[in-house]
Amino acid sequence: MQYRTLGRTGLEVSLMSYGSGGPSRLGQGTGLTDAEQEALVRRCLDLGVNLIDSSANYGDSEEILGRCLDGVPRDAFYMATKWSPHADGRVKEDPEDLVRSVDSSLRRLRIDVIDVMQFHGVTPNIYDEVVERHHPTMRRLQESGKIRFVGITEMFFQDPDHSMLTRALTEHPGHWDTVMLKYGILNQYAAKETLPLAAQHDVGVMNMASVRVKLTRPDQLEELMREWRDRELISADALTEANPLDWLVSGAVDSVVSAGYRFAADHPAISTVITGTSRIPNLETNNAALDDPTLPAADKRRLQELFGDLAEGA
Repeated sequence: MQYRTLGRTGLEVSLMSYGSGGPSRLGQGTGLTDAEQEALVRRCLDLGVNLIDSSANYGDSEEILGRCLDGVPRDAFYMATKWSPHADGRVKEDPEDLVRSVDSSLRRLRIDVIDVMQFHGVTPNIYDEVVERHHPTMRRLQESGKIRFVGITEMFFQDPDHSMLTRALTEHPGHWDTVMLKYGILNQYAAKETLPLAAQHDVGVMNMASVRVKLTRPDQLEELMREWRDRELISADALTEANPLDWLVSGAVDSVVSAGYRFAADHPAISTVITGTSRIPNLETNNAALDDPTLPAADKRRLQELFGDLAEGA
């Protein structure tokens, strides 16, 4: 396992981190037993994963993690979790809701301090109100010792050009020790402004969902490429209609998914790439892909030429 510094936090985090959200949510969506969930979490640790991400909104994920990590030395892992500052399309009014959520997360996770506490899924239209109403409370929690570092995460499919994070890193870079965003082969837009700003201000970047959906489902990938050709976003002869990204599979790059993980880590501003699989074989394969977090220079350049101005959800 390789390790990188999570920005100004100074935490040395595993290049592959584990996320308890997404479709699986630690196997809540795939029917894993308690024993299987514990085996999954312990395999993460065996592989060298030391950063685990969760949220109060991920079903029972925090509680499951608390159970699975019970007895594991606290210095063996860093815990990141989140609180949603909005509900029903509006920013929550009571700052004490954040305090209650942090206290609940601490109990469910069975820990004394949260390493990275994040505002969850902030969209551009509510950013100002979230900062004004709730950021002081986050600082108070930090001063009390309940949390160590403060982060913010985006709602990618509502903000595919990362305008909220770009603004956050331009106007309030001192507020944010970490940001969580989506960056990958089919979503490179963050490399234009957001990732350079994060690097400039020494803000740690957690890369989420970098290969989720399209890269793992050939039929959906082919459909997306047809759509982009029809919209003249890529040239008609840029890629084959069937298996359009199989040209990436060569040598040590044994699959399109492997290429996706390598590309997701092959940017100097990225601190860690989150995987959320509930299957141990997939976990091990994803980890192996990041043993060498690079692509051949020519392949990386071609991907940037093809998709550098595009975003999957835009």
